[in-house]
Amino acid sequence: MRLSRYFLPILRETPKEAEIVSHRLMLRAGLIRQEAAGIYAWLPAGLRVLNKINAIVREEQNRSGAIELLMPTIQSADLWRESGRYEAYGKEMLRIKDRHERDMLFGPTNEEMITEIFRAYVRSYKDLPLNLYHIQWKFRDEVRPRFGVMRSREFLMKDAYSFDLDKDAARHSYNKMFVAYLRTFQRLGLTSIPMRADTGPIGGDLSHEFIILASTGESEVYCDRSVLDLPVPGADTNFDDPAALQSIVEAWTTPYAATSEMHDAAAFEAIPGERKVSARGIEVGHIFYFGTKYSAPMKAMVSGPDGVERPVHMGSYGIGPSRLAAALIEASHDEAGIIWPDAVAPFRVALLNLKVGDSGTDAACETIYRALGARGVDVLYDDREERPGAKFATADLVGMPWQVLVGPKGLAEGKVELKRRATGERTLVTVEDAVALLSA
Repeated sequence: MRLSRYFLPILRETPKEAEIVSHRLMLRAGLIRQEAAGIYAWLPAGLRVLNKINAIVREEQNRSGAIELLMPTIQSADLWRESGRYEAYGKEMLRIKDRHERDMLFGPTNEEMITEIFRAYVRSYKDLPLNLYHIQWKFRDEVRPRFGVMRSREFLMKDAYSFDLDKDAARHSYNKMFVAYLRTFQRLGLTSIPMRADTGPIGGDLSHEFIILASTGESEVYCDRSVLDLPVPGADTNFDDPAALQSIVEAWTTPYAATSEMHDAAAFEAIPGERKVSARGIEVGHIFYFGTKYSAPMKAMVSGPDGVERPVHMGSYGIGPSRLAAALIEASHDEAGIIWPDAVAPFRVALLNLKVGDSGTDAACETIYRALGARGVDVLYDDREERPGAKFATADLVGMPWQVLVGPKGLAEGKVELKRRATGERTLVTVEDAVALLSA
């Protein structure tokens, strides 16, 4: 993509309303624009990041055996009355009426609707286990939306829902999501720590939050440093092996790890001093097992091997891709701007023509741009007639993993300069070597 033809509205000044790093940088780098309190438009570069996050989330959900569908954002209040949550949920739920005065709502979550879909089609234990998920916009009318997309009213959510015959089978489904989440966050370039969590309004008696450490995190967290060194399960993990998955979950949940809400000071003090970690963290995922909380009142029943009907055991599993985009920035930035992991950067390469109009730099940039494009590499080519300093600032702010600096001085020696955004390391290479390295 040529920057002269792209829509990337860079802001020179930091907006006054931006309280945290990710909010400031997302606004300044032209990733998002606020349209109302807690409601944001995702601009082209921001949408590219969001789509790449979604792709990784989707791949790991599919790998675990979950099946994608898409449910509507507007739900009937009658479903929520069946479960008993319509009045209990509180003011965060945006309640509306249609033209026929029927009570509707903008879905904050989908336990009721997925249960209604399940009960309409599934009757036998032979159709279990089943895990259905979607990636969909949600709305929760936060009393004080803040921190940009970190705590917004409208947000994108991957929510999955598992259905099983009994508690043991449901625990295996829970473990599948636990492992899938570890893999998802690793692929996004994050080190996540699963922490026992309060189930809140979702309900149930088993829940884990997945937390990443960040100095600007919203929660205080405590953990045993050994959890940070555990190996993340590989792509060859057998999700159909209950014993293997249980052993992985036990390995990750044995070391002490808790948010301030679940913190046990005595247990933390028992950890050797050099292994104690007290830090700030950001929640990037949350999983729940809640048994028959929804299936029993909504009569989502299946017949077991004995022919007796019983309510299914359920769990729900959330990841917020829009929140993740901000969390990634909180975890990886410097004074100059964002430092994106390769997997989700809006573009892999920022190609900087340092002297537009010079026949040599123009030709070299065209060669690199076309060669990388032919190899499927995302390139943002800064072909604007701007000073080099402005181009450096834009590339650092938006945070592409690689920068290719093409100027007359280097080309006189047959070289261009490669800069790795994360480390600042610079290397002089030929045009051919630059293409080969960036295509690898």
